[in-house]
Amino acid sequence: MQQATAAILFPHDDLMEARRVLHLEAEAICQLAQSLDGIFEAVLNLLLETKGRVVFSGIGKSGHIAHKIASTFSSTGTPAFFVHPSEASHGDLGMITQEDTLIVLSYSGETAELSDMISYAKRFGIPFVAITRKHESVLAKAAHHTLVLPSVPEACPMGLAPTTSTTLMLALGDALAVALLKRRGFSEIDFKKFHPGGRLGKRLLHVVDIMRPYDELPLVTVDTLMSEALMEMTEKGFGCIGVLGAKKKLIGIITDGDLRRHMSPSLLSQKVEEIMTVSPRTIYASSLAVEALGLMNSTPQITNLFVLDQATEGLVGLLRLHDCLREGLA
Repeated sequence: MQQATAAILFPHDDLMEARRVLHLEAEAICQLAQSLDGIFEAVLNLLLETKGRVVFSGIGKSGHIAHKIASTFSSTGTPAFFVHPSEASHGDLGMITQEDTLIVLSYSGETAELSDMISYAKRFGIPFVAITRKHESVLAKAAHHTLVLPSVPEACPMGLAPTTSTTLMLALGDALAVALLKRRGFSEIDFKKFHPGGRLGKRLLHVVDIMRPYDELPLVTVDTLMSEALMEMTEKGFGCIGVLGAKKKLIGIITDGDLRRHMSPSLLSQKVEEIMTVSPRTIYASSLAVEALGLMNSTPQITNLFVLDQATEGLVGLLRLHDCLREGLA
């Protein structure tokens, strides 16, 4: 029944057409990759030297792509925004400064609505880059650098609707953004700054972001009596207690499980070092919180991890499974 339904919803001809479109656009992207040369490097260097922001513009479908590329740039460490050509002609040109770089997308390179923006850039010496198919177009001739798209047919069977061409523009924008990201040394920590919300932001949380700080921790020394240790453990309420050695280095841990294993009439009179588990599992403060969660999930009996500073190996905090769950990491 399910197969019959699928056949009705997706006739053979439809699947063939969909595959034709995808193969055509994939082949076009491969051609684009092969066509990149020193001009791409020159554009990359220009963007790296830009003191202001990267301003994207385009009309119609190219404008939608330009808007998306601007968003990708901004989220990966290169300040950018989109200016609509028509709005630019009615005052928004003032948003573009001489410290900015302009990137204009137009498949034909002859779009009339772009003329005011081109004139403005030329008049005030604002460097700008053209992304177009026509290397002899007005846009290409006016630009400081032109990234020329390969000559490939649109996926639209009539050859009219922008399909393959806009896919190429989008892919080229991603290539620029990622190349810039790598050249800038943009890290996971930087990425998190621009993506604090949602599941992605959660996955980029570091242990230091959600751990309990040192001054809240239940801690004792090796010669502490268990009667005192239990009071400290109960007061802090973490279900475990850290044992410190010389220079406040963590050398052991006592958990509820340790207490059960050593339960006897003499427990309270024993010293901590007789009960503790030595060399406990720990995590660095700089580690991703999802790494800590994975460690706890792989060892079910571990629900708390003491946190160390990677440089000094000193104790700095405690991460509980509950803290990870509270942040929605599970």
